[in-house]
Amino acid sequence: MKYIPRPLDTTDVAVGADVMALAEQLAKNTHEVWAAGKLAEGWTYGEKLDRDNKTHPLIIPYEELSETDKDYDRRTSLEALKFLIKLGYKIVK
Repeated sequence: MKYIPRPLDTTDVAVGADVMALAEQLAKNTHEVWAAGKLAEGWTYGEKLDRDNKTHPLIIPYEELSETDKDYDRRTSLEALKFLIKLGYKIVK
């Protein structure tokens, strides 16, 4: 059977600057959690991804990631927040 992803459509969810700022914070934390997990598994920074030697070029601070690499975490974070909003949750500070 062919897998066809069907994420909840959040295109109708408008978010303000406050949620966008929260998405950026969440993106950074997502990267930090990922990197901490990699380090705990014995991975280290390396210029090239090498699964045998457990080196990865993205085990660096979020601020040093390229915009393309940051965008992966940003999209994931923003979609998670929009998903919660779509389900009726309120994001308040």
